[in-house]
Amino acid sequence: MADYQISNGQISIQIDRMGAELKSLKRTDTDTEYLWEGDPAYWKRTSPVLFPIVGSLRGGSYLLNGTSWPMGQHGFARDMEFQLKSQNDHEIWFSLESNEETLQKYPYAFVLDIGYELQETTVIVKWKVSNPADSDLYFSIGGHPAFCCPIQKEEKQEDYLIWFDTRDQVTATAIKDGLAAGEHTVYPLKDGYLQITEHLFDNDALVIENHQAHKTALVRPDGSHYLTVSFDAPLFGIWSPPGKKAPFICIEPWYGRCDAQDFQGIWQEREWGQYLAPGKSFEASYQICV
Repeated sequence: MADYQISNGQISIQIDRMGAELKSLKRTDTDTEYLWEGDPAYWKRTSPVLFPIVGSLRGGSYLLNGTSWPMGQHGFARDMEFQLKSQNDHEIWFSLESNEETLQKYPYAFVLDIGYELQETTVIVKWKVSNPADSDLYFSIGGHPAFCCPIQKEEKQEDYLIWFDTRDQVTATAIKDGLAAGEHTVYPLKDGYLQITEHLFDNDALVIENHQAHKTALVRPDGSHYLTVSFDAPLFGIWSPPGKKAPFICIEPWYGRCDAQDFQGIWQEREWGQYLAPGKSFEASYQICV
């Protein structure tokens, strides 16, 4: 059972204070669960927030002020305990502040606030990163929510589709050994639809950059959209564990990305990285509609 739950009468969500991670998303009229359950046989997480990096670093570390700083994939926020900031029937906020533990791997002062707001059958996931220091702050942030697919257990994932709010094609950056390769794959779409196949994720996530789409949906075999993710993020990932036939698909809005295979720059030069001047804040959100 998650630590916190809120409901607006149409949908309900559960959240853990560890990572401020969304653990459940249900419609109250059908009791249908849309969020992956986190079975470690496939993937133990449900919807981690990725901070202060998205993806992996080349060589497992970043270079800052002449020093190499090691950091694991997707950063550390997902494995840290957040504090409850506020809660009412339709909105809840959590907060994580830099401390001795974070400063040992990421030498920046920061405040990371994560909120969830319910509006009818939509969850608005909100992020706010604040820079309380008198020096610049560099970071990346992203979502990694996993959604049940198929939504009906007796159905096959390969009979489902993914819909994008663009008609002809999407181009994905190839990922090799966790890093962006200098190759791309074009996925033709039929009126915005991409058929899910058994081998779609054999080469890791589909990383779709440069504002190619801002809305994507999971689609039943009968053509009905049962879950839609909307975002303003400049890039996003579509992922399911390769070779596992896992019954979920992640739709991941990102403000950041893994390093390129040939990246040799410093921390401040990472592609899609975000920057905050002293005293400033970054705010972003995305929506999950069921």
